[in-house]
Amino acid sequence: MNEAARRLVPIAKDQAEAQYREAPNNLEAEQALLGAILVNNDAFYRVSDFLKPVHLNEPLHRKIFEVAGDIIRMGKTANPVTIKTFLKADEKVGDMTVAQYLARLASEAVSIINAEDYGRAIYDLALRRSLITIGEDMVNIAYDAPLDMPPQSQIEDAERRLFELAETGRYDGGFQSFNDAVALAIDMAGQAFERDGSLSGISTGIHSLDARMGGLQRSDLIVLAGRPGMGKTSLATNIAYNIAASYEGEVQADGSMKAKNGGVVGFYSLEMSSEQLATRIISEQTEVSSSKIRRGDISEHDFEKLVACSQHMQKVPLYIDQTGGISIAQLSARARRLKRQRGLDCLVVDYIQLMTGSGKSSDNRVQEITQITTGLKALGKELNVPIIALSQLSRQVESREDKRPQLSDLRESGSIEQDADVVLFVFREEYYVKNMEPRDEFDPKYEEWKMQFEKVKGTADVIIAKQRHGPTGTVKLAFQSEFTRFTDLADPSFTQYEH
Repeated sequence: MNEAARRLVPIAKDQAEAQYREAPNNLEAEQALLGAILVNNDAFYRVSDFLKPVHLNEPLHRKIFEVAGDIIRMGKTANPVTIKTFLKADEKVGDMTVAQYLARLASEAVSIINAEDYGRAIYDLALRRSLITIGEDMVNIAYDAPLDMPPQSQIEDAERRLFELAETGRYDGGFQSFNDAVALAIDMAGQAFERDGSLSGISTGIHSLDARMGGLQRSDLIVLAGRPGMGKTSLATNIAYNIAASYEGEVQADGSMKAKNGGVVGFYSLEMSSEQLATRIISEQTEVSSSKIRRGDISEHDFEKLVACSQHMQKVPLYIDQTGGISIAQLSARARRLKRQRGLDCLVVDYIQLMTGSGKSSDNRVQEITQITTGLKALGKELNVPIIALSQLSRQVESREDKRPQLSDLRESGSIEQDADVVLFVFREEYYVKNMEPRDEFDPKYEEWKMQFEKVKGTADVIIAKQRHGPTGTVKLAFQSEFTRFTDLADPSFTQYEH
């Protein structure tokens, strides 16, 4: 018999039975838990925070758990008598009616003390069933992959599904009751009360900016924009390092770590290499000019400072990805992986225009930018972290007399402005005034220029052009160009408000 014929021979009955495997489940554990809930409704609250009806394998058990939960949340008693009216009367469980089955569950109930253990066992089995589904889908798609689905996109899709599963179903996409939303808002206020600086979000390390924004709010997309030379990357790097350097972890009840202050930062540096970025941070921290560090034009004392700083920096949870031209799908997959392996509290992308969309290469760049910003906004919500995305501004700024940027200057897409929760512009008047210096220092206008330059020297404006949950306005900061460092001004009266 040739190979092709052998493959077509029907499978023997005993071989078929050997190959068939039932999905992991535990009917007795489900019965024991439901019995405990029917006898003592307090058992429901021991499992309701992690166990949902969908986690039970038997359809009738799902319905009983769902109905019991609804009745208990209404403040009423769930027992065989009150539940049976919400179930089909003519449904049979073997030789028993549903009413008889409910009575039997209650009569054979376990102690309420064991309810959580049974709930955990049921939940773990549900996770295993979900893993089997994901695994089977991966195999089937890999065998039968459509032409427009490259292996890389299948890997990214599998990573996304595994991440959602690992995050205990937090992103099931269902509706959330207003009660839960209110509880979350109160928790957030309580955390802000206890956190350094009493901020609802993560501190940027720049107090005058925090005062206007309340820190970086989780799930927000914060667009930081400016023309080249304004210091976008410097400000983003300063903020990223400040957050990572002030990281203080707190062990949670489930053994995981949560940031009490500061946080773990992921930095996508699409323009600069990780060494260039590290040089900037070292320069900022040691006050040794980055150009001197690159040239090796430093004293022994400066070198000692660099070594001491690098030893401290090695402990800072700042992770840099320097892949150029990364797609939004790749970026999302890597961010999920970082969150699972190291934790993640803030993400920085430098910058939007250097990214690519997930689909086929498109001539329509506006559409591609829309895809990127929508993807970043969705990723921020999924991971529950603020995302700082840098963006270039169009050249039309240069042709205006007033070079202060406006929302209409955001390049290539209105979606950047639309999807962003906060839009910040970095503007350094010093940069433009310096370029207007008269060539002849004996020119009558030279003194006037000098006075103007001294007035703006070493300062930068961060313009809050849009903020969903706070005021817009301008925050004036000090900027030390030789160290690429933004700091608070000594005189806080420079902070301005618009509305």
